[in-house]
Amino acid sequence: MSVLIAPSILSADFGNIERDVKMINESRADWFHVDVMDGVFVPNISFGFPVLKAIKKHARKPLDVHLMIVEPDKYLAAFADAGAAIISVHYEACTHLHRTIQSMRQLGVLAGVAINPHTPVELLSEVIAQIDVVVLMSVNPGFGGQRFIKNTYSKIDDLRNLIIQKNSSAKIEIDGGVDIKNAPELIRAGADILVAGNTVFSAESPIEMIARLKESENAIA
Repeated sequence: MSVLIAPSILSADFGNIERDVKMINESRADWFHVDVMDGVFVPNISFGFPVLKAIKKHARKPLDVHLMIVEPDKYLAAFADAGAAIISVHYEACTHLHRTIQSMRQLGVLAGVAINPHTPVELLSEVIAQIDVVVLMSVNPGFGGQRFIKNTYSKIDDLRNLIIQKNSSAKIEIDGGVDIKNAPELIRAGADILVAGNTVFSAESPIEMIARLKESENAIA
């Protein structure tokens, strides 16, 4: 599978959100990555259902919704109704993770589980076979523009081994600090999906930067 690129809308210009959504539509990006923060699970607040619905109105590609919130089970149906195609909840926020995964599957969305930098991938061993996407946080969640945590490479390796061991079809998504320099190495390590925020939206040509990220796999020796 060719690497998927998911630009993070959190880094877009919200004064020109329709323009930025259309740019992603016209680019080689595969998904829209939408970060939802509640100010409790992470020390920041982003946006909720009205903004997601507004993005969905113009988006022609799947919405990859990352819930950085407490008690995500309460809101799964509402986010699915608002247009999410993929929903990722945090392992650290779910008391009954297996039940949460089942709920997402029943809603007809791809079930994702995200883990923070300090969380070992081995903790997913009992549910990895039911997960569609594992989001490895390569920065501490809550803010864009943070420096990439290099231990992520070994976590990708551990996760890839766990996926093989458990005969899972889960895809590995990397979220945080992804740029044009580390993208080839992340793909080489086993990443399937790259989330990029500031790297895309601070570029002189965001649409060209997305293309360069998409072509990163060609740089693998």
